[in-house]
Amino acid sequence: MAGKPVRPVNAIDQTRRMLSLVTYLKERPGARVEDVARAFGISEDELVSDLDVLPMCGTSFRGGDLLDIDTDGERIWWHNPDDVAEPLRIAADEATALLVAARAVATLPGLRESDRQALLRATAKVETAAGEAAGASARLSVTFESEGGVFADVDRAISERRRLWIRYYSPARDEVTEREIDPIRLVSVGHTYVEAWCRRSEARRTFRLDRVAEIKILDEASAPPEVELRDLSEGLVQPAAEDPEVVVEVGPGGRWVAEYYPHDSADELADGGLRITLRTPDPASLRRLALRLGRDGRIVSPPELADSARQAAREALSAYDGAEVREPHGASVVQERQGDRQERGL
Repeated sequence: MAGKPVRPVNAIDQTRRMLSLVTYLKERPGARVEDVARAFGISEDELVSDLDVLPMCGTSFRGGDLLDIDTDGERIWWHNPDDVAEPLRIAADEATALLVAARAVATLPGLRESDRQALLRATAKVETAAGEAAGASARLSVTFESEGGVFADVDRAISERRRLWIRYYSPARDEVTEREIDPIRLVSVGHTYVEAWCRRSEARRTFRLDRVAEIKILDEASAPPEVELRDLSEGLVQPAAEDPEVVVEVGPGGRWVAEYYPHDSADELADGGLRITLRTPDPASLRRLALRLGRDGRIVSPPELADSARQAAREALSAYDGAEVREPHGASVVQERQGDRQERGL
């Protein structure tokens, strides 16, 4: 087939051209290849390339309603234009998923009443459009994790610009603290969090709602300082360049640390482990990581953090001094010897 060489394809331009091509071919059954190519300002080879893609397109991902377009090299035929042109209808599984999700969101505590009513009106329209397919969704329901009451209070505090008092559990320190916070916004990244200005630390902090043990809306006005909202599309934890640097060495069994902790570098070690350099605003929180790693890792620097981790390990091991395990015949054995503990030191 004659034609000019195919030019580099720009995906956006090709998509626009193919959308126009569908309309053009529907109105011109049996159109000549050379005429269509000329009308679109492309070579015949480029047109044939488009025609190779169009049969894989349609109105649903399920197939069965794809474009039935082919060419004999001279003319182009579209065999099912009327079928594809039929009004789109939502499938039963699509209707069920959409309605179940909409009803669940409509019951969410803290949802503004205007938003709830708008969602309910949209749900009613989907039910009408779905017809019998909507019946199955009425037999299904979704329940949210038990953070709804906290969500409602935080949402109210944000709307009314009021300060919050919370009792918050911090797994990094294994402690519950009391704080007053000025809420800034609710965010969802796997779990639901409130980003706020913490009056205790005088810094911006993020609190996970399911770790809030108690919450109260205070009479004081919320007055967080002007802060630039962070882009959380790459994750909730985004260490800053000024955060303290920590170096951790892990063995083969601790390589998972590089997958779960944002880090600056992860250099291979001779034993199959890694030397990981990372930054964190709270280096002390990594003591728990060191204890979790055990013999699979150790903190290298800063020295004071390494010493702190070793001390934490000694205190944890000392809790087993004198602990006994009863055997069937009444004999007792000490769980760990001092020599064993020294070999396992961080």
